[in-house]
Amino acid sequence: MRPRISLPCLALLVLLSMPAFLSAQSPITARDLWSMARVGSPVLSPDGSTVLYTVTTYDLAAFRSRTEIWTVPVAGGEPRPFITSESGSNSSPAWSPDGRQIAFVSSRGGNGSQIYLIPVDGGEARALTDVEGGAAGPVWSRDGRRIVFASSVAPVGDPTAERLREIAERGSEAKVYDDLQYRHWDEWEDGQRSHVFVLDVATRQSRDVTPGPYDTPPVALGGFSDYDVSPDGEEVAFVRNTDVPSMVGTGNDVWLVPAGGGEPRLLTSSDANDVAPRYSPDGRFIAYLGMTRPGFEADRTQLLLHDRRTQQTRSLTADLDRSVDFFTWSADSRTLWFQAQDGIFHATYRVAVEGGASPVKVTDGVYDGGLQVSADGRTLVVARQATDRPVDLFALDGDGKLVRQLTQQNRDILSRLALQPAESFWATGAEETPVQGFIVRPPDFDPSRKYPVVFLIHGGPQGAWTDSWSYRWNPNMFAAPGYVVVTMNPRGSTGYGQTFTDQITGDWGGKVYTDLMNGLDHALATYPFLDETRVAAAGASYGGYMINWINGHTDRFAALINHDGLFDIPSMYGATEELWFPEWEFGGQPWTNPEGFERWNPANFAASMNTPTLVIHGGLDYRVPFDQGLATFTTLRRRNVASRLLYFPDEGHWVLKPQNAFVWWDEMLGWLDRYLQPRGISD
Repeated sequence: MRPRISLPCLALLVLLSMPAFLSAQSPITARDLWSMARVGSPVLSPDGSTVLYTVTTYDLAAFRSRTEIWTVPVAGGEPRPFITSESGSNSSPAWSPDGRQIAFVSSRGGNGSQIYLIPVDGGEARALTDVEGGAAGPVWSRDGRRIVFASSVAPVGDPTAERLREIAERGSEAKVYDDLQYRHWDEWEDGQRSHVFVLDVATRQSRDVTPGPYDTPPVALGGFSDYDVSPDGEEVAFVRNTDVPSMVGTGNDVWLVPAGGGEPRLLTSSDANDVAPRYSPDGRFIAYLGMTRPGFEADRTQLLLHDRRTQQTRSLTADLDRSVDFFTWSADSRTLWFQAQDGIFHATYRVAVEGGASPVKVTDGVYDGGLQVSADGRTLVVARQATDRPVDLFALDGDGKLVRQLTQQNRDILSRLALQPAESFWATGAEETPVQGFIVRPPDFDPSRKYPVVFLIHGGPQGAWTDSWSYRWNPNMFAAPGYVVVTMNPRGSTGYGQTFTDQITGDWGGKVYTDLMNGLDHALATYPFLDETRVAAAGASYGGYMINWINGHTDRFAALINHDGLFDIPSMYGATEELWFPEWEFGGQPWTNPEGFERWNPANFAASMNTPTLVIHGGLDYRVPFDQGLATFTTLRRRNVASRLLYFPDEGHWVLKPQNAFVWWDEMLGWLDRYLQPRGISD
């Protein structure tokens, strides 16, 4: 007997199966972008039946965000809110080992973020912590007796921290420092340090097991989680950077300390970045992520395995020329599952712990994150996204084949938007090297028309354009008014092997510039619907640097957009907050290697800058300080070049507030409209 389908259900099925060109879809707007629910990584229950995940939404009238914890069955079913509160947000869900309780972080109590515990089968949440510095990142011991978490504390005996506290108590906002680590990203040092605590669940008593003047976990170059507790609950592994000051080094290390407190013991001895320790379920191994070259943030990250029995450490990914950025253990401790960028995608792999086997790629051609693996290894849950799809959760089988989509968190809003996928292409860059890019077509695309082009340049410089969703530099947002977006992954890009990534160091305006221009030329020659007379370029951070470099080296673009870009490299060195970065990229300090700092300095080519430029900068950007944007704008105006300065006093290196993002998009798209004059799309 066939199941009967009601007329409303049939109509819905027909609607969902209709081609995009037959449905009433519209170009995406900034309000659409910020109206979407942002899905977090999955957290799989111990029995593999249920997934918890966070959903963040924005109140666009009050400009406030709210995060709640949702649940969905792995076998399929309707997702539903699980942990909510009238006031405050809820995040970081962590199942107890027996699956009966969930620890999570909430701001519901009005005393900052604290760890709460709630029974799975119903009941009220109760607070486990009430610590002055708040609590974050709960991790259970396997016996369920302890939870490890991080909190901010005022370290005793740190003279700078004590002086800052004294000044603050007198009502002054003055700052005083004797050494270099005085600010980071968008915050000044306030004397507080992140420490790791061990909480006794029964008594609700907690102990700081990482006292001292160091951030634990570290504030920079950390892993996906930088502390763990051994299966027997007796030892804590954590990451700490003891470089003094840490802004001149990348020497994160893995340390071990008894869960009851005591003297920490150094596990790793590399001067490079070692992060994300994870005990195997049987307790024999500690896996972690490690680099080999100190002073470099984009070295190949390998998955390393330390045998606690033999005290030997080896790499499980030595023959994989990709950087691992997430991993998880199998329940039987025999396999490690991990994820790594691979070209424009983010692939899932597995590797056997014993036997010297090479990693096996499980997924390909997709961008997945947040991997979770069931105890029997037969089900994977991932957070999947694409250029035309924000994150949703999917269940895969053990071979990586799609089983079902678990969430459709933005189904309604996506059904009315004309979003376009990324279309990959390859071009020939400098020295005949293949370089990858992709295009995104505009809504209502007509191949018989000629479209203006927006050429996007990524930051980093060790970064990449990937087939993933973005709430900031979203290609579909740039395409919406009637542009074709072209991106390129030139030298320095990640996901193409370490040699390719390394080739930008000391060569910021060399081969990478050729790669970009060759890639753009290839796209213009390959796609007849691109209008080579109407091309603009935009980029942020290193991409903003490249906009300045382009402005001094070619007049081919109708307009440029520079967000947080470097203008004068030597002066940037003295104001940035992670000195190891320019020292690596330019080979020392300005006084030890002036040629390295001046060779690729855009300021030296200011006399040739003639292209209209929108300059955007945040007042709280301490990575590329605001004076770099001012110098760019001042130079262009003094040269009588059409330009505009967009300044956000309350933003750092990124525009993160919705009210500012609306202005950001208005100004950028308005600037492009002024110089590219798109045709065929009405307001």
